[in-house]
Amino acid sequence: MTKAFILAAGRGERMRPLTDHTPKPLLEVRGKPLVAYHLEALAAAGVREVVINLGWLGAKIREHFGDGSTYGLHIAWSDEGWPALETGGGILKALPLLGEEPFLLMNGDVFTDMPMSRLVARAQGMPAADLAHLVVVPNPPQHPQGDFAVVDGRLVEPAPPQYTFSGLYVLRPELFAGCQPGHFGVVPLLRAAAQRGQVSAELHEGLWSDVGTPERLAALNAGAQA
Repeated sequence: MTKAFILAAGRGERMRPLTDHTPKPLLEVRGKPLVAYHLEALAAAGVREVVINLGWLGAKIREHFGDGSTYGLHIAWSDEGWPALETGGGILKALPLLGEEPFLLMNGDVFTDMPMSRLVARAQGMPAADLAHLVVVPNPPQHPQGDFAVVDGRLVEPAPPQYTFSGLYVLRPELFAGCQPGHFGVVPLLRAAAQRGQVSAELHEGLWSDVGTPERLAALNAGAQA
């Protein structure tokens, strides 16, 4: 059964002072913590096992969501302490909890209407040669240059137009072959795999926001797409 991993360990520096005493994934959008939307969407897509990593104020996140049974899920926790590992290091640490099959991965500070069932289907049908599948979005005002190009459903670079990495993806554990524990990012691994032709991609043009600043959080709570 497909598992999911939610990245929730970061400090949320740009959200200060909101994150001085509240971890970013517990900041509320329209009356619910950000991560609650992820958990509801994953449960609706048939996912039953979720791993969440912890770093900054991680005990508050664990206390809030417990074992996940409220959402019809089982949550396993990957506690990195503080300072937390970067994205790649955090995923590598959690691999023993995620198993050997492709898994969904979601940034904990993303707010979106992307159907998780599409990513579940991608994980279950990922070709053996592929190491990742990324969701990209049209470039928001705060990131006009984008990150990656998509041609015929494959991640390529460099090529116009560039789209923004959404923080929603499917990974195969083999992406981390040869990696050593510690602090490192996942994007260099994705770029290297893309250069080898091992990354598929799709464009999501619906609701999406990386809730990275108090202003974007306020816009979402006002009912706007930020």
